Formats: sequence, C-alpha cells, structure tokens
Amino acid sequence: MVTVLDTLNTPRPRHPEKAHKPDTPVLRKPDWIRVKAPGSPVYRETMDIVREHKLVTVCEEAGCPNIGECWSQKHATFMIMGETCTRACAFCNVRTGVPDALDDDEPARVADAVEKLGLKHVVITSVDRDDLDDGGALHFARVIAAIREMSPQTTIEVLTPDFLRKEGALEVVVEARPDVFNHNLETVPSLYLAVRPGARYFHSLRLLQRVKELDASIFTKSGIMVGLGEERNEVLQLMDDMRSADVDFMTIGQYLQPTRKHFPIDRFVTPDEFKAFATVAYAKGFLMVSSSPLTRSSHHAGDDFAKLRAAREKLLSGAAG
Repeated sequence: MVTVLDTLNTPRPRHPEKAHKPDTPVLRKPDWIRVKAPGSPVYRETMDIVREHKLVTVCEEAGCPNIGECWSQKHATFMIMGETCTRACAFCNVRTGVPDALDDDEPARVADAVEKLGLKHVVITSVDRDDLDDGGALHFARVIAAIREMSPQTTIEVLTPDFLRKEGALEVVVEARPDVFNHNLETVPSLYLAVRPGARYFHSLRLLQRVKELDASIFTKSGIMVGLGEERNEVLQLMDDMRSADVDFMTIGQYLQPTRKHFPIDRFVTPDEFKAFATVAYAKGFLMVSSSPLTRSSHHAGDDFAKLRAAREKLLSGAAG
C-alpha cells in the first residue's frame, strides 16, 4: 500500500515515514521522570539568542526533557546543518526528509551565539546528512574553527553522525581537534534493525575506536537509551565493547517515546538500576559515567567535562607515580 501525502495544501509532515504506522500505547511516566516546565527569565534570554542567530537546537528538535534546566543556565546544544535528517530512526523526534543546502554563514552565527551565551563548554551536534559527500564533516570542522577563533577559552564537544560510507570524513573532524568526540551507539546490537535501521553497530563502534587511533588526546564519549526492550546482559556486553574501543565516557538514559508513532517504551528503568549500571561501568574502566533516567548526551556536559579531565589527570599521575 502506498501512502500519499499532500504537501502542497498541508504542512510537510514531521515524520512521513511513520505516517502509516499504527498508534502504540504511551506509558504513564513515573514520578522520577517529572521535570519542571521551562519559563525563567534566563531561559527566555537563551531562547532569544538562539532565535536572533537563526540557529537550530537539539534541545527543541528532539524534545529534550531537560531544556528548562539547561536553558535556564544558558546551556544550549546547537544542531548544525539544518533541522531535517536523512535517516528515519524509530526513536528520534527530529524531522526526516530531504534537507536544505548547507548554510555557509552558520559557523559564524554559532560562534557568535557561543560568545554571547558565555559558554565555557559547548556541544555541537547535527542531523545525519547522507546526501553530502562527506556527511557534513567539513561543516563540523568549520564550526569548530569559528568557535576557536571567536571564543578560544570555550571547550568543544561534538556529537556526530556515523559518517557511514563517507571515506575520510572522520579524519576531517578529528583534525579540527574537538576536546570531546561523541557518537552515540543508542542501543544494543539486537535492537538496531528495529530502532536504528540506517546505522550499523560495529561501524559506530569502530568510528569511536578510530578517533583514539588518530588522536589519543581527544576524549571519546558514547551513550545509550534503556527501556527499549534490551536485556541487562546485553547492556553489560555493550559496555565491554565500548571499553574495547577505548571509550572514556558513557551515558545511559531512559528512552522516552516522542509520539504514538515512535518506537514504544518497553518499561521505565528505576533509578536504582541506573545506579547499578554506573557502578558496573566504572568497574569496567570508564573515566566518567552518567547514568540516570534523565541523562542525555549533552546534559551537564560542561561539568562532566571538567570531571572527565580531572579523572584522566588522576589516572596519569597515578601511572607516573
């Protein structure tokens, strides 16, 4: 059966690939998932700066539950290369479709916004751009360079796509020397076909490993969601896989279903289970672990970077002693 979408007389659907899917039940959120509604004066100031610079944030596009907290501290995560992704992951709320051409002025606007927000640490992410020969790697590098020029004291974390079948793309980003290179595995291998069909688990793992081979000084980071139907042993094996790739920092958060058309929540993982995951992850050798129901890749990223750097220094000083 073919689904016909009228995009001339009606707004373009956010997720056209999900339009034909049946609605799935949305589970009631437990008390530990509750967050305060945004609306502080600083929140509005952050929003004004984002709007003034005509920038896209993953905070808004992905429907992050922490937007009120982060924007009230002037912490915004910028999503470059537009708001339309070429992938159609079953969990993601970012718009899917055919993206617009790259905006050559975007790096300068991002850098200016970083300076105006006074960010000590900034996270730059993007949509997947499979339509570009380099997957957008050069654009990432240009954004990093623009921030370095305008705000040299700011540390930079990138959260990149997988650059699948984009030879040489990763090297371009690494050469730009971000302080942290983040690429999320998102879930365990057994769920990839249903949750992340456009990606390949071992390619993403190899991407993280390759960063360390190219520049061992760059911190690597990766995260997963739980509550999708994964087994505990699968999560523990994934931790081992990350450590085999020399990943420094692991994040674990609860999957929250954006709409009834998205992948359904299997269950809400309890705060105690998240604490147990963190204990195991540290035992496996991660320098830094963030594991809680509301953990997201860029949540508390600046504070976490300071802890990450301190953990490495302690490790190195211990080895030297």
